[in-house]
Amino acid sequence: MNDPELEAELAEHHHDHAHRDVSGGWLRAATFGAMDGLVTTIALIAGVGGGGADRDLIVLTGLAGVVAGAFSMALGEFASVGTQNDAVHAEAAVERRELALHPRAEEHELAARFRGMGLTTDTAAAVAREVHRDPELALRMHVSQELGVSLDDQPSPWVAAASSFVAFVTGGIVPLVTFLLGYGSLALGLAVGGVGLLVAGALTSRFTARSWWAAALRQLAFGAIAAGATYLVGMLIGVGAA
Repeated sequence: MNDPELEAELAEHHHDHAHRDVSGGWLRAATFGAMDGLVTTIALIAGVGGGGADRDLIVLTGLAGVVAGAFSMALGEFASVGTQNDAVHAEAAVERRELALHPRAEEHELAARFRGMGLTTDTAAAVAREVHRDPELALRMHVSQELGVSLDDQPSPWVAAASSFVAFVTGGIVPLVTFLLGYGSLALGLAVGGVGLLVAGALTSRFTARSWWAAALRQLAFGAIAAGATYLVGMLIGVGAA
């Protein structure tokens, strides 16, 4: 390469062009787990607290909810991601069979997709022909174009499950911190949980184009709605039981 301007641009491009890691199945699972842990525990303590429960019962209910929710989330993520991966591989097997039985028709179909992307007829045909010279490349290209997924970048069920479990426990413990430290104020516990929602919402904005304050307030609003509903239920049942 003897183009100094191009070399400089490539160097600058390499330095500036960086993406956050959003693959592997961890981001969605961790985000969902943390938010679910926060909202579920906040709602639980609001419900039993609204019903007149003391600190010990609130702690017991909260910890039981954290443990049950963490395992439920982890198992659910493992099953859902594993099932999704199995479905993708099953469809890839269908595509592999079609490539073996009808190679010319599949090549024509791929060229049509390239034309739909804006390539000229001749270029689309040439690219499809080149791709089909390698059966494995052809399979991956067809799966990518027809299913919208990559066979080389499937999320891990284990990563999703572990991320969900850890995030749920972390989020779920936050509203219980003051109770675990010996305080019995429901308002204080809910306030700490609210701060946790704000922080968690702000952190998720790092992976999106949403402003941090908008993401934080959205999560706080979701938690407030859940806590308000369960507090009302707890208050009504507690008064009725009395």
